[in-house]
Amino acid sequence: MRIGIDARLTYYSQAGISRYTQRLVRELPRLDHSIDWTVIQSRKDAQTLPGAARLNAWTPCHHRFERWALGVELLPRRLHLLHSPDFIPPAFGAARIVITVHDLNFVHFPHYLTADALRYYAGQIEWAVYRADHILADSCQTRNDLLDLLDVPPEKVTTVHLAADERFRPLSDSTLDLGRYGLAPGYILFVGTLEPRKNIPTLLSAYRDLLDRGATAAPLVLVGQRGWLADDIYDAVDVLKLGEQVRILDGVVGLEALVHLYNGASILALPSFYEGFGLPVLEAMACGTPVVAANRGSLPEIVEDAGLLFDPEDHVELAAAIERVLADGSLRADLIAKGRSRAAEFTWAETARQTLEVYRLVLSDAG
Repeated sequence: MRIGIDARLTYYSQAGISRYTQRLVRELPRLDHSIDWTVIQSRKDAQTLPGAARLNAWTPCHHRFERWALGVELLPRRLHLLHSPDFIPPAFGAARIVITVHDLNFVHFPHYLTADALRYYAGQIEWAVYRADHILADSCQTRNDLLDLLDVPPEKVTTVHLAADERFRPLSDSTLDLGRYGLAPGYILFVGTLEPRKNIPTLLSAYRDLLDRGATAAPLVLVGQRGWLADDIYDAVDVLKLGEQVRILDGVVGLEALVHLYNGASILALPSFYEGFGLPVLEAMACGTPVVAANRGSLPEIVEDAGLLFDPEDHVELAAAIERVLADGSLRADLIAKGRSRAAEFTWAETARQTLEVYRLVLSDAG
């Protein structure tokens, strides 16, 4: 049995989808050694992902002829199944196709995307879900969106949750290293791509309110790669006169450094209008960092009672949630304990196991 996983995106980005893809490539071959696994990587990628034979692809991600060009490259492999974790599959090149749809933010919030991004995602999603033999969704929220917004048959979509990497764990004060960023423990933290969907201006307004009332003097640290339409975030910092109180780490931050940044934070605030999963809340909880998160998208599903939820359109409510966690030691301890317990319910081994079950289901249906 020959199964391929499209990992070309890992050359271009180290954000959530790439990390998801890397973990699948690492975990799946361990579960079934009888399968001939192939990982499709960019020919430019110097890093070879372990556990599978490598196919060097010339077709770049998000190219307008990607559907057909990648299909041509795959034909010699005669794959029985191809998994496209970045959701756009080739038009041909494998007998069966599984895709992962992480979210439908481009359907909910098309005005938050550039014209090029909207053409790529919104212009292909209906074709992609039709082309796929089966669809994996990161959350029940995303699964429901596929059923409600795109009329996908329920039997065609399976929810498979993601997980935090095992390296996200509590660190002792003696091992905490924040020196490279010039930070001291106790800051308020945001982690995620710097783009409109993440609703960072509302977080900045809430932070301004906290400073004005003397509720905190801790800095606000924003960690994430700069995404599309990010200028409003930098403009809001200036308009609100936040200056040196806000630190923006908008380059690539490695996983180990991110572990230290979570551990040094007094709280993680994720005010997103929409998340298909919300990996930062799980990573923060695994590190023992209390979480306040928006009550939208998949975040209530992932957080449950292990964090405080708020209306992402109300910066006053967000400020109040942050203040409660900072001021109430008993609440803080409760959220830390519940957060670590909740995060432990999600593992990459289980994500891979459920994914392999879907592969086997699809292949059995093919006869």
